[in-house]
Amino acid sequence: MKVERLHGWQVSIAQALDIQLKLAAKVSKVSEVAAPRFIAGVDISAEKAQEMATGAVVILSYPELRLVETKIANEKLDFPYIPGLLSFRESPLVLAACEKLTITPDLILVDGQGIAHPRRIGLASHLGLFLDTPTIGCAKSRLCGSHRELGAEPGSFAELVDNGEVIGAALRTKFGVSPVYVSIGHKVDLQTAILWVLECCRGYRIPEPTRLAHLAAGGNLRKEGDTSVPAAGYQGELFE
Repeated sequence: MKVERLHGWQVSIAQALDIQLKLAAKVSKVSEVAAPRFIAGVDISAEKAQEMATGAVVILSYPELRLVETKIANEKLDFPYIPGLLSFRESPLVLAACEKLTITPDLILVDGQGIAHPRRIGLASHLGLFLDTPTIGCAKSRLCGSHRELGAEPGSFAELVDNGEVIGAALRTKFGVSPVYVSIGHKVDLQTAILWVLECCRGYRIPEPTRLAHLAAGGNLRKEGDTSVPAAGYQGELFE
């Protein structure tokens, strides 16, 4: 998969903040998602104190959501752990995995924020610009903004608002579990993002592309083609 070189990664915190502001202006909120044949999910596995980490990208065929390709990359994390700047820490690893793909996805779901970010440029948006591909942020927690209570039924959502701006949505994907936080990454609008997150859910809180990417990054995806059973001994909220 082709990766654009929009900037280098060896930057200071001040330079990273400046890059974010410039890139945020380039994020497209117009949907270019039509009828995707291949949907990707990306995630990384690393503890805050670790220097080494694993980035994973999985490709699923649609509408079957059958796993057709998995790539991982293991690299040292050079950028410090700073909330709001995690894309500078995680993007190089994810992009390294994406470069190994033989299939180019039509849509990418990212375990992280899109524009639901203080500077409107989270990991999903950053990756979308580098990959020039529609991306959706689907995070397990909220970084900024607030929302009203949402219904208990799957598909219920409430707008996530920050300083009067709608930056995403809290979305219920399964009855009885906490919502996920969906936002525009790049080349998608919010309603389309919500639609595709729900379309990619198969009975779990987390949509299949990012659920399987999480398992792959942690070494818990049993084998290619196995989309339901983790490696022996795995326990986690991805199977709620």
